[in-house]
Amino acid sequence: MTSTQIILFLILAATLLGFVWGRWRYDVVAGVALLAAVYLGVVPPENAFLGFSHPAVVSVAAVLVISRALQETELVNWLVRMLAPARLTPTTQVAAGSGLTLLLSAVMNNIGALALMLPVTIRNASLAKRPASLLLIPLSFASLLGGLITLIGTPPNLVISAFRAEHVGKPFLMFDFTPVGLTIAIIGLVYLAIVGWRLIPARETEQSAKRLLRKLTPFVAEVRLPEGSSFNDRQVRHVEEICGNEVTIMTVLRHGEGILAPRPIALLRAGDILVIKGEPGIWEPLCDGKQFDLLSRNNVDDLAIRLQDAVIAEAVVMPNSALETRSARNMRMHTDYGVNLLALARRGEPQSRLKDWEFQVGDTLLVQGERNTLERALADLGCLILADGGGTAKAQKKGLLLPLAIFAVALVAAGLGLVSVPISLVSAVAALILARTISLQDAYESIDWPILVLIGALMPIGQAMTSTGAAGHIASQLVALAGVMPLWAIIGLVMAVSMWLSDLIHNTPTAVIMAPISAGIAEGLQLSIDPFLMAVAVGSASAYLTPIGHQSNTLVMGPGAYRFTDYTRVGIGLELLILLVGVPMILFVWPA
Repeated sequence: MTSTQIILFLILAATLLGFVWGRWRYDVVAGVALLAAVYLGVVPPENAFLGFSHPAVVSVAAVLVISRALQETELVNWLVRMLAPARLTPTTQVAAGSGLTLLLSAVMNNIGALALMLPVTIRNASLAKRPASLLLIPLSFASLLGGLITLIGTPPNLVISAFRAEHVGKPFLMFDFTPVGLTIAIIGLVYLAIVGWRLIPARETEQSAKRLLRKLTPFVAEVRLPEGSSFNDRQVRHVEEICGNEVTIMTVLRHGEGILAPRPIALLRAGDILVIKGEPGIWEPLCDGKQFDLLSRNNVDDLAIRLQDAVIAEAVVMPNSALETRSARNMRMHTDYGVNLLALARRGEPQSRLKDWEFQVGDTLLVQGERNTLERALADLGCLILADGGGTAKAQKKGLLLPLAIFAVALVAAGLGLVSVPISLVSAVAALILARTISLQDAYESIDWPILVLIGALMPIGQAMTSTGAAGHIASQLVALAGVMPLWAIIGLVMAVSMWLSDLIHNTPTAVIMAPISAGIAEGLQLSIDPFLMAVAVGSASAYLTPIGHQSNTLVMGPGAYRFTDYTRVGIGLELLILLVGVPMILFVWPA
């Protein structure tokens, strides 16, 4: 190996370790890797940022905007009505809910499809008196299976298509993935509906927040500010400071009216009733009849009823939320957003010291706020409402027909080869904005910028794998080992390695790393690169063994109260099934 190849391999190894470690976000890891490659002479400075103009980056951004536009329509209400008859048995419920998620994911971003179906599935599980834990892993896995069906179903497909364009002169088209991907998706759905859900422990997650409320109530109390208290005419923040900022004043009741999440500078008056939350050992010493009179405890259940404008909602932290790696204190949820954080659970287990807890994707939050502002506040924070106690003010949903028509035209145009996929998708975005189906602000907010940074930063490194001969070196070693192996075993090995990497790191880096290696194997064997690239596409999009392999898996971990091994228990059979079905299908559709 040359010194440049050694440096590149060291950068890749460090990058993979950074992804697995998870301490830094994957876009930060990719950005640091790109800078290291430039400074160490692996990537020429003039090529450093060419990845951000890559067609895959543009296509992913457009798909995210289109997904958001569909989420703003009446699609959710239609799905709820459509799925109602499927609640009879777990098998029918998994088949219907996961089947719809699979179809949506074929033409939407995986996370977008899951975000649409997650509240619907939890609501239907509650109506069927069935643990949501039986349904949510199949739902997540279905969102990944659906991505196999079309070019725009998942970012790895776009990466693989672009790689083929660079090496063969022609990209994969919109529905080139469909014969293999649809076959795998259908068989995978049958597995999830008949076998998969039976392997999941039926944990009663009580997603209506009752369990979290029961854990919370000993730490919530109502106190009255008596005449002569030293806190009269003092600001709210003074009470919280006296308690070391470990107590939150959730509400101030004055003359029968409630002030939710009062501002720190709000003045307290004699006779005010404060709803406070915190460890009893902190606030109880103040309830001496002079500073405060203790009125009652454990009344958070009826707090939303007593305050007409208050609602309690359950939400989950979405990928790339503003809350991620931040705390409620850092984000000033109480003062800036008017949101009271009542409780928090990670993997189904309630947590304490909420103000300083660093949020992660998949954390389940129990929050309180004003009916008219809570939904917008949670959206700004990057949280998805799973259930609410009486209804936050829902935004007026737009009609479904126009955005579907625009999207269908874009798909047909790209499928027939009339225009390239990036052009057709960006045209659809422009049409949706001009038709006011989605606002310009929502369009920009819907773009998952870390994904774009990840792709843009890794593309030059992937190209360096080819230009430095590093991919060829690895491929030549594998070709020597594969000399006695049949073709189906080599294709299976490429797919299995891609799966294994994707279970540990993000699917997009897996595709970027494995594409040049698989192409090198094909060239070394003097075979077509198409079946090898298809094996990478299927493998890199098949992260079913861990909750960290894909954001969809992470997102359902909290609401489903899952453990790490729950994914492996269901996913190992699914990955084996994909290998058994995918390899012969690839060789049949894309002969070498």
